[in-house]
Amino acid sequence: MANLKDIKRNIKSVKNTQKTTRAMKLVSTAKLRRAEEAAKRARLYADKLNDMLFEISEKINKFKVGGSTSKFFNKVENPKTVDILFVTADKGLCGGFNAQTIKEVKRISELYGSKGANIRLRCVGRKGIDFFNFQGVDILEKYIGISAAPTYEKAQEVIQAAVDSFVAGDTDMIVLIHNGYKNMITQEMKTLNLMPVETMDMDDKINESMMEIEAEDEEKILDELVRKYFEYNMFYALIDSLAAEHSARMQAMDNATNNAKERVNQLTIQYNKARQEAITTELIEIISGMEAL
Repeated sequence: MANLKDIKRNIKSVKNTQKTTRAMKLVSTAKLRRAEEAAKRARLYADKLNDMLFEISEKINKFKVGGSTSKFFNKVENPKTVDILFVTADKGLCGGFNAQTIKEVKRISELYGSKGANIRLRCVGRKGIDFFNFQGVDILEKYIGISAAPTYEKAQEVIQAAVDSFVAGDTDMIVLIHNGYKNMITQEMKTLNLMPVETMDMDDKINESMMEIEAEDEEKILDELVRKYFEYNMFYALIDSLAAEHSARMQAMDNATNNAKERVNQLTIQYNKARQEAITTELIEIISGMEAL
């Protein structure tokens, strides 16, 4: 009978866990809808802004137009110092969401580290901070409480510190890494060489481009575009990561709920078998006693 009590206690415990995971799934689903809409709206603007800056960077580096000597557009073949700015969640229970980001950070660190570059980490999110602290890795800047409730002002604060370091010459490159939202069941890792501004093969787009900048306004416009470029990419990384986090947590809690349901079924079968064995044993004892009399 003691075994039956243990099984019954386990069933009750698993059912309580199932209620918790189901509730967390519903909460993440509700939050995901809001975060998904925000991420979709921001993605369109970020993509257009990036295309514009990539085109300008391509013209400056390849066609030598514009006359700008801005450090933001100067290619660095062998950077001596690389700042990796990455976004993780403040909370867990979201499957491999944070682990994937950390894995990408380690890959990029090894990539540039093998070339002799000094790697400096700037981390947004408690989980990334906790991991690298446990590994004994120094973190240059730590931000907690931002990834769970991102705002444009907070994004400005985070990225401005990194850009100021870049302008001062303390670092040669800024790499922005986050785990982004693709759809309800999929996240995708996104890595952007934020500074200097990337260039890409855009020959067709450049030939068709109608963009013209007056010489007297060139530097002013470029400075404004670059500022908007790095601020908005940081903001987009935060809200895109938040949507992906809710998506990952929703999936993790759904799997946990299904596993709990399966475990309850297994324990119920085990309980019924044990109860049947106990009843059979009692009947045998009764029959044996009657025969002895």
